[in-house]
Amino acid sequence: MKFFQIVISIVVGMAAGCIPIVGFNIGAGMKTRVKTLLTKLLVYGATLGIISLLIVEFLPGRLIAIFGAANKSVYYTDFALKAFRIYLCMIIFACVNKATFIFLQAMGKAAVSTALSMIREIVFGVGFALLLPGFFGLNGVLYSLYACIRYSNSGYFRYCYRFHIQTA
Repeated sequence: MKFFQIVISIVVGMAAGCIPIVGFNIGAGMKTRVKTLLTKLLVYGATLGIISLLIVEFLPGRLIAIFGAANKSVYYTDFALKAFRIYLCMIIFACVNKATFIFLQAMGKAAVSTALSMIREIVFGVGFALLLPGFFGLNGVLYSLYACIRYSNSGYFRYCYRFHIQTA
């Protein structure tokens, strides 16, 4: 899913741009500025996710044609449309997820970020990709990203909520 990779790359760039600002403000003891930056990053990441989701929902045929399905069979195009919509339905949360774990690293919480990221990528990502096709066939592979993001985001949201409470 090249479109997904492009969107996530933009989010990674936004989060990476925050790294020196976070480091400076934590070093200066200004945690409220870090909290404000985290809030802005999450809002901008979610906004990018919403825009991406709207593009995926309203222009999937054009995106699929751009990325290689211009003259393919009807069956290929139908499956590509289905895959696009199912696989990218959680793109908003994927954007927030990626931004959060990079931000946690910038805050010096590398162990937490790594643990949450490993749980998302290995336990949920690989686990659901292997488990769900047994129940749903080929659609299980498509549902795996949805399930992975849905269950892994709870850890990120809890940690961000705790950070917001502590700096209030």
